[in-house]
Amino acid sequence: MAGPADRRPGAPVAGAPAHLPRQVPIEGYGAGFFHFAGMASSGSVLALPSGIHGWAPRLPVEITEAALAPVFAEAAALELLLIGTGAEPWALPEALRWRFRDAGLRVDALPTRSAAATYNVLLDEGRAVGAALLAIS
Repeated sequence: MAGPADRRPGAPVAGAPAHLPRQVPIEGYGAGFFHFAGMASSGSVLALPSGIHGWAPRLPVEITEAALAPVFAEAAALELLLIGTGAEPWALPEALRWRFRDAGLRVDALPTRSAAATYNVLLDEGRAVGAALLAIS
């Protein structure tokens, strides 16, 4: 039986529900956590139309197509994905950019602080936006 250490970064846990089964703004964040809808979550998160989910990547190099599989599964409900890369900027690999183009999604990678703030503004405007946010260590 596979345990948490045997999972690929970003792979969903079988049968695991969203932390919150609806999309809401990110209310705050700090060293290794996020706050949303009066709740706290340790680690990185995906904010998608299906809800706020825990996300395994901790470093930008762990942001792979496999880690973003839940995003691609909801691509039809999204126009833009904001990737929060932690404290520092990180250039999205070209192969991953092509994967987003093929899925019909726009993508922008920027430090988590900026990604969370932009996500909140666009969500408030009613835009079809998602966020993949690395926790800041």
